[in-house]
Amino acid sequence: MMIRSTIFASTALAIAQAAYAQTPPLEAEPTAAEAKTGIPDIVVTARKQSERVNDVPMSITAATGDTLIRQGVTQIADLQKITPGFAFQPSQYGNPIYNLRGVGNLGDSISAAPAVSIYMDQAPIPFSVMAQGTTFDVERVEVLKGPQGTLFGQNSTGGAINFIANKPTRTFATGLGLTGGNYGTANIRGYVSGPLTDTLAARVAIAIDKRGNWQRSLTRPDDRLGQRSFWAGRFLLDWTPSDTVRFSLNVNGWLDDSDSQAAQFLFYNPTVPPANGGYTDLVPSLSTFPTAPKNARIADWDPNRSFSRKDRFFQSTFRAEFNVTDSITINSITAYAKFDRNFPIDPDGTPFTNLLMNVFGDIESISQEVRISGQFAESRIKWMLGGNYQHDKSHNQNRFALNATNSGVGPFRFTNAIGDASENVKTKGIFGSLDFKITDNLTLQGSARYTKSDNDFNGCLQDPGDGALARAFSVAFNHPVAPGACVTLNAANGQSERIFSSLNEDNVSWRGGLDWEPAPGTLLYGNVTRGFKAGVYQNPPAIFSFTLAPAPQEELLAYEVGFKQTLLNRTLQLNGAAFYYDYKNKQTNGYIPSAFGLIPGQVSVPKASIRGAELSVLWQPVRALTVNLGGAYVNSKVDSTFFAADPLGRNVDVNGEVLPTTPKWTATADIEYRFPVGERTEAYLGVSPRYKSKSVAAFGNDPTFAIPGYTLLDLRAGVEFDDGRWRAEVFGRNVTDKFYLVTVTRLVDTVNRLTGMPATYGATLSFRY
Repeated sequence: MMIRSTIFASTALAIAQAAYAQTPPLEAEPTAAEAKTGIPDIVVTARKQSERVNDVPMSITAATGDTLIRQGVTQIADLQKITPGFAFQPSQYGNPIYNLRGVGNLGDSISAAPAVSIYMDQAPIPFSVMAQGTTFDVERVEVLKGPQGTLFGQNSTGGAINFIANKPTRTFATGLGLTGGNYGTANIRGYVSGPLTDTLAARVAIAIDKRGNWQRSLTRPDDRLGQRSFWAGRFLLDWTPSDTVRFSLNVNGWLDDSDSQAAQFLFYNPTVPPANGGYTDLVPSLSTFPTAPKNARIADWDPNRSFSRKDRFFQSTFRAEFNVTDSITINSITAYAKFDRNFPIDPDGTPFTNLLMNVFGDIESISQEVRISGQFAESRIKWMLGGNYQHDKSHNQNRFALNATNSGVGPFRFTNAIGDASENVKTKGIFGSLDFKITDNLTLQGSARYTKSDNDFNGCLQDPGDGALARAFSVAFNHPVAPGACVTLNAANGQSERIFSSLNEDNVSWRGGLDWEPAPGTLLYGNVTRGFKAGVYQNPPAIFSFTLAPAPQEELLAYEVGFKQTLLNRTLQLNGAAFYYDYKNKQTNGYIPSAFGLIPGQVSVPKASIRGAELSVLWQPVRALTVNLGGAYVNSKVDSTFFAADPLGRNVDVNGEVLPTTPKWTATADIEYRFPVGERTEAYLGVSPRYKSKSVAAFGNDPTFAIPGYTLLDLRAGVEFDDGRWRAEVFGRNVTDKFYLVTVTRLVDTVNRLTGMPATYGATLSFRY
């Protein structure tokens, strides 16, 4: 349904997304002539040094904080709006999975190391579930594509996302923004920044997101779900006691009390068919329950239950920088992060308790990086040496309430179970890089990292204390299991017990590259990169010990050639790249057959490949018009015989299949036209379409788990007063109310899907001083 202008007009002006600050640039600003007639530069730290983005020989999508605000990027998943080749899919247990160029890790444990690493001011946010509060009050975001393990750690096989926070300013600055929209949306963004002394400056920023219920029960039309309640804050302190010494402190955190999204029911498919002994008294209800309509708002869930999560995150980062000489600098980054999860999920899409989950967990992480960098030979040689240490401790507990075909052994039924797992991971690394300017126009780069990782794991499927699960498995395994004890059968000794395991790995990742500047504004480059992602454990309902076996580290060898071309007096920027990935032991969430039906587990695909190309166009023929276009082609394929159970329980050879969550085509666009409407007032109109071709949610080539392609359209219109110090805007997201899917899953006895958001609209007003 198209959003009409009358709806925009009637929307209460409750004011707007984050007002943004203009902080001092890292390098010299463009000249006055360039600012008027050319595309301004974005300075990035993709190689842990300040460089203009068009001078960096790798594929990067960089966007300013103001761009994120204008295009409605309020969560990391929204980076799909500006980054071709980037995809998002939640795991079966609600964890966010980010995917770049077909590389991602579809794991269910909150402590599963991501393949796309996330950083705030170069400090790691170690796990994807921690990264919600990164997108507000930022100077810019840098999406680095391809393996980044030599400088950003072993797990960046897909890429790295680096958020740069707005820094304390040297003069007083403040801003406030409010947003109002449909579904009772009311958001607040604000900051205060300025000097405390001649050498000390601080900044405080907040973000508050509120929204009412947007989902409606299929069977209880008056029952609603989908509230959002998110609070985030950040405190930054910069101290510069001298010209050669700088310290900064970043303390941030967030609280998320939002409802988890309810699933849409597709059809009943029992894990253990009745003919094979499966039993649940819900069979008549599940087998006749209607398929959800193609309406994003319609879903179903168990009545009279709260699905409000209680997720909490805190992080502190201390950074010190010392200029030893004019050409040698030492950097130290110390970070501590703590995350707690209480996340209820109803994944079966029905009002019956076929499966109800509550994911509990906590993660504590400390990290330390020290690096020294410099240059010599009249800056023809730039070098860096460093080391890092990270210690992650996690506990993940999945509590299941179920009435399913696999929830019993003969007449011995159980309705509750606990999947419990802990990990203790220590990672050490040393790294270095060297850039050698062979001639004024030709530069050779190399970097490498040695990493050693030690992971101690223990976990099991546990009786919750009522004894029903223990009694059932006492019969199944023919030995006594006490109430509250682990029921997982250890294949090594035939006993039900907690399973202990260790995974000790090391690797050497490296990058070699050559870039050539044949003329000003032209950069040609080629890179070969080898990256690794650490092995991972899963936390499934482990009936047998083999389902807790880890997937070993994966390896990616990437080849990339590209260009960056500035044309037409800096009014046109063309960037392109072509790449080929040789992928070994790809980790993914799969299904392992057992006597109790399919059991989720981590599997490794021996060999896969990814071929692709990207192109971006930024054109500003006149100051009034900006056209930003991007497209990516990603062709992924399994290249080896590998038999795996698909979500419906069939053992299939996935050789030749595409990788899950990897659309072949993605495209983004943003077109904005600005025009004066007064002496100090400017109006603008913006349109932002994006396209994603079809993909699959799981291996098996079953059309049930296909995710159809779709096109979404966002619109905006606004005015700015006093050189942008005041801004008013009306906006619409997904204005055509397109029905589209985020993922399709099968857990226990039902096949279900999660949908994207329907049309949303609102009005904003913000100011900065």
